[in-house]
Parts: sequence; structure tokens; C-alpha cells
Amino acid sequence: MNSTTDSAKLDRITGVKISSVTLPLPTGISDAKVLTGRQKPMTEVAVLFAEITTAAGLQGIGISYSKRAGGPGQFAHARELAPALLGEDPSDIAKIWDKLMWAGASVGRSGLSVQAIAAFDVALWDLKAKRAGLPLAKLLGAHRDSVRCYNTSGGFLHAPIEEVLDRATESLDRGIAGIKIKVGHPDNRVDLARVTAVREKVGDAVPLMIDANQQWDRPTARRMCRAFDPHGLVWIEEPLDAYDFEGHAQLANTFDTPIATGEMLTSVAEHAELIRTGIDIVQPDAPRVGGITRFLEIMALADRKNLQLAPHFVMEVHVHLAAAYPREPWVEHFEWFDPLFNERLEIAGGRMHLSARPGLGVTISDQARAWTVAEHHIGS
Repeated sequence: MNSTTDSAKLDRITGVKISSVTLPLPTGISDAKVLTGRQKPMTEVAVLFAEITTAAGLQGIGISYSKRAGGPGQFAHARELAPALLGEDPSDIAKIWDKLMWAGASVGRSGLSVQAIAAFDVALWDLKAKRAGLPLAKLLGAHRDSVRCYNTSGGFLHAPIEEVLDRATESLDRGIAGIKIKVGHPDNRVDLARVTAVREKVGDAVPLMIDANQQWDRPTARRMCRAFDPHGLVWIEEPLDAYDFEGHAQLANTFDTPIATGEMLTSVAEHAELIRTGIDIVQPDAPRVGGITRFLEIMALADRKNLQLAPHFVMEVHVHLAAAYPREPWVEHFEWFDPLFNERLEIAGGRMHLSARPGLGVTISDQARAWTVAEHHIGS
């Protein structure tokens, strides 16, 4: 071996712990999928934590999640995969991702199978950044130290408009830049009235987005996009089914208001087709697509097409990824995960700021441990 190899800090994975945590929500959450009868109100989020330890005494924390159904399935698949991590060099993240994917290849390369892998993948990236003594964004190569942020959690359809207006004001007072509210009500006039009321309340200068959660057909989407064009929206999100790539492209090519989608896609291949067909703003979700490794591939595809990026949910992870995107992105603010971590992200001046803490910069709280419904540990 030469001197460079002799001095390299090699390491091995010696222990893996996975935990299934049921995060309760203060009130039942309803978007357009509830009002159209396709789903019931959401009362909890199933969170999958992965904690990976190494022979050198380092630890990485990873996270995935499922809304409504799927949490027990993610945990079960992660439990099956966990033994494959032992003995691996934690720096070989792409190699490990492939190993885990092939271990469960018979259940596919998207959906629940890769969402279980995501928790391990995020933990490995957290660990790698900690080894370097850097925030994850700096390890990846940050373009900025803060990212524009907007709030979604105050704009659900179950909330009366008075509450939505109050929550919008509270968010702006906290230093959040933009407001997103849910649309897709069976009565289109309700959507128009709610968006008009919010625009009048916050003023023309505040960035305002709307999200139909896939509940419009193509004719309705065209009518609604035309009606909302004068409102100066930053984007209209998921006006159509998530897999109607051509329909979204047609809307993007027809109307002035940008069209955004992508959060429900669960693979790089699906995002590649969305980007190829045509969209204005891509909204990948790292836990849903298999973790940071796969998210970075989607970022590269979006950058090549000069697209805007607005990652979905899990701001604790996505603030780092968005900071590493060449074009100015957006990050979605939800306070739902706050009880799971001991740290808080700083928000000021309309932006979410990176901390100087290494890795993701978060540690799992005692409250999260108390909400744990299942756990599994292997190794030392």
C-alpha cells in the first residue's frame, strides 16, 4: 500500500437499529382527496428511523415515512434488509444502495421497497457528513446557506377560511416567505373564493401557491388554471393525476402560471419521464424515491432541463439538498416533525437557514422514543 492508502480512514458498519414511530397529528388533516371520498382524514404519520453505527464509533440517523397506510410494511422490509448492511464500509453509499435494492428486487425498484431503503441511505449520508465534520449541504457542495421557504400546514381544506387566513399571517410573522393552500374542493367556486381571500389578506407581493392533490380531470384543470392565472401564483401543484405526464406538460405549455408536480413519484425513472415530457417545477421527495442517493440523480436531471426545484415535505433533509441545487429552490415548511427532534431549523427573512451542525444536524428526541411502536436492532 502507498502512504495515501495507509492513512485512509476506513470504517465498517457494526450495528443497525430501526424504529417505527407513530407521530400523532393535533387534528385530522383533509385535502381534496378526502373531500372527493378517496381517502379518510389523516390523523398520524408513520415514521421509520434508521440508526447506523460503525467500528469507529460514529452514528448516522436516517428517516423515511408513510402517510395513512404503509408504515408497518416499510418497517418489515427494512428489518429484512438490515443484515445486509453489517460489515460494509459506510462510505460506499451507492454500492450499499444497490445491494439493498437487489436484496428485495422481487418487490420492485419503487414504492415501499425503496422507501425502506431510504432510511438507511439518509443515515449513511448523515454519517458521511459527520465524518467530514460538515453539514450535509456543505459535503454535497452548497450553492447557498439558506433557502426560500413556504408553509403548507396551515392551508388544508378542513380548516375554515378564517383559520387559514390567521395561519397565513402567523407564518409570515415567523419569517416564512410564502403560503400554500389546498384546493380541489368539489365546488370550484369554493376554491376560487378561498384563494381570492388569501391573496387579498397577504397582498400581491407575498408568494402564493395552491395544491389540488391530483383531484382535477383535464377539462377541470384547464378551467381552473385559466381562472387562477390572474392571481399571480408561484405555481399550481398536482392539478392532475401524478402519472399524467402529458396532461401536466400541456398545462405547463398553455398557461402563464407554472405547473408543479412530482411528490408522489417513487423512482428516478418516473421523474425522468416527467422531466422529459415537460414540467415547470419538479417536486421530488427523498424518502419516497429511495433516499439522498437517488434524489441527487433527479436533481441532476432537473438541472439539465433548467427546471425549478421544490422538494416535498421532510424539511430536515430537504433543506440540505435544496441548498446544493444550482438554481434558487423552495423548501416546504411543516412543523409536524418538530416533536421528533431536539433541534429546530432557523427561519428568518423568508428563508430556512442551514445550521453549522454536522450531518443533518438533528438528533432523535425522547418524545420520538416514547412514540415508538416497534424496533429492531442487529450487531453491536
